[in-house]
Amino acid sequence: MSVHDQAAAGTTGGAASPEAGGSPVGFAEALRVWARIGCLSFGGPAGQIALMHREVVEERGWLSEKEYLSALNFCMLLPGPEAMQLATYCGWRLHGLAGGLAAGLLFIVPGACIVLALAMAYAVLGNVPVVEAVFVGVKAAVLVIVIEALIKISRRALDGRPHWLIAAAAFVAIFFFAAPFPLIVIGAGLVGLVLARRSASASAPQPRETISLSRTLRTCLVWLAIWLLPLAALWGALGSQHVLTQIGVFFSKLAVVTFGGAYAVLAYMGQAAVETHGWLRPGEMLDGLGLAETTPGPLILVTEFVGFLAAARADGGLSLLMGCVGAAVTLWMTFVPCFLWIFTGAPYVVRLGQMPRLSGALQGITAAVVGVILNLSIWFSLHVLTPGIEERWAGPLRYWALPESGFDWMAVTLAVVAAAALLALKQGVLRTLALCATLALAWHMAGLA
Repeated sequence: MSVHDQAAAGTTGGAASPEAGGSPVGFAEALRVWARIGCLSFGGPAGQIALMHREVVEERGWLSEKEYLSALNFCMLLPGPEAMQLATYCGWRLHGLAGGLAAGLLFIVPGACIVLALAMAYAVLGNVPVVEAVFVGVKAAVLVIVIEALIKISRRALDGRPHWLIAAAAFVAIFFFAAPFPLIVIGAGLVGLVLARRSASASAPQPRETISLSRTLRTCLVWLAIWLLPLAALWGALGSQHVLTQIGVFFSKLAVVTFGGAYAVLAYMGQAAVETHGWLRPGEMLDGLGLAETTPGPLILVTEFVGFLAAARADGGLSLLMGCVGAAVTLWMTFVPCFLWIFTGAPYVVRLGQMPRLSGALQGITAAVVGVILNLSIWFSLHVLTPGIEERWAGPLRYWALPESGFDWMAVTLAVVAAAALLALKQGVLRTLALCATLALAWHMAGLA
């Protein structure tokens, strides 16, 4: 039984609401866990979802498996970084608005600080090989964390042959044919809906929570104001052509179209930043993505790198202070909308699960999400173990061509070490990450990399 279920056990109105303060989990204890997740959330969405599942579901039981997967389904349907939104939802379930803000911000802040520091070093020095080498070890460890979680989530989320088939179809569609993620979600939802309608149990009545529509509207308006009023202030104070205003407008637009995460919008963002605005030089977008990939936090933090360089170079020179302001504007316009989506929609997640037919559709989406996570896991593995791998097409079919350099044997070796430490010796996530990072640094210093 999850913490939320335990809190609701003595009530008569179904699940206890976060606003009611029903969670027995101490806020200070939750803060420590959210901070831990924020500092260890390497590996993109697959690794981050895996880490949160381990911390929140497996080790502490704060959410049940069903609650976690329902929340994941919801977040996968939203624009923006699904892992950060999932953390925000988990915090909201435990401690309401304050918990959601704490979990969401702590998921972002560690990575944002590191990306800012690396962006400043990049602007002054260019690439830093030592840092790149250390993070090869980190990514190798994350591979094992992702694989372990994928297996556990698959066993719990895939209930019966139809769900396994949905997961397999979703993986094939997105990995081999690059099918749009919204299309996969819609298809899986429709299949799940049909399966639910055929089930005799689908017609059983379920109690439903009462949700205030006026409160929902008020929450939406408040967060819209928090998001857009600073942009209006920039526009009024600096004008529409100032770089900070342009950054604000650009990333506000990006925040509502980032379905599928950072990779889905990378090409569009890169073209606009390089060709339209002239903020970055060719190739620098990929350098920024590399920095975001090797640091904790959502991959969409690559936007911070872009915003920093755009503002730092605005006057033709290099102003680190102006770059920091540009990074702050970028972070605000990128992540405040995430809080808008979650705090407006979160109260409806439990209710959706109480509607039998819609619950069946969500189960279909859950199965598809497993296939999508498998896609992310393999994509991540390919790029860690074989850097320089190329995406190619044979008609509508996508495949991957190994680079002439072959495997990165340091990454392969460290992945094996991580598997032994985490799976066989049960050393835990933090020790495994530290071990692989240290070995990668030693490998680089010895001139073997």
